[in-house]
Amino acid sequence: MAIAEPTASREELPESVWSLIAREVMVPIEYMGEVTILLWQTLRALFRERLRIHIAIDQMAEVGVHSLPIVLLTVTSAGMVLALYTAEELASRGASQFVGWLVAYTIVREVGPMVTAIVVAARVGAAFAAEIGTMKVTEQIDALRAMAVSPIGYLVVPRFIACIFMLPALSILADVAGTGGGMLVAKGVGVHPAVFLDSIQSFMDPLDVLVGLVKSVPFGIIIAMVSCHQGLEATGGAMGEGRATTKAVVLSLILVYVADFFLSAVLPA
Repeated sequence: MAIAEPTASREELPESVWSLIAREVMVPIEYMGEVTILLWQTLRALFRERLRIHIAIDQMAEVGVHSLPIVLLTVTSAGMVLALYTAEELASRGASQFVGWLVAYTIVREVGPMVTAIVVAARVGAAFAAEIGTMKVTEQIDALRAMAVSPIGYLVVPRFIACIFMLPALSILADVAGTGGGMLVAKGVGVHPAVFLDSIQSFMDPLDVLVGLVKSVPFGIIIAMVSCHQGLEATGGAMGEGRATTKAVVLSLILVYVADFFLSAVLPA
């Protein structure tokens, strides 16, 4: 005679479903808590421990100088495409005097900071996670602790400083490059550069530039903290290092997108 398999009671099923939902909800909350703790430890080390200037300068070169070509190329391309669509449309409606303002406004407030953050997250964030992850899996971080050297002060603080200073600097250069590329394309479709620049001067507000710079700082903090956290938590040899690098880029981009939405909603229009 076949024995019937036990089935979950009606009382047990909802409990298991709710437990699964609770676990899924708690994972991102716990992760954000860990990143916030790392940020607090980084700020405390920044003001309490000796700042390693030479390491910070090296990281600034990595974040800023080495990322500059791809940032300029990407934002210039975005500005040219934006001008290509807007210049033709506005010129056909007799509103070519607004082309420069529309292109510059979009780039300065949104495209410049966002594209810069995306490029830095993909390029530098992956490098941060890989470097620190390699040190973690090869026990070099344990060696630092054995020599009474704080891994936070030695590894995280210089990268944190590099990101919060270089992201705004890159954004400014990206704004100039994107607007310049848009002006070249607008000239090709019949909008004179003098009209383009006069539109920017007449309608742009310095507050727009400030908003873009303000956005860049949280983006830099997110990239530095997420990437360093993934590196410090890497386990499992080369495979663990690869997973940490991938997660660093993906999570950085997700949090940058979320932060951009809330910053755009909060900052003055």
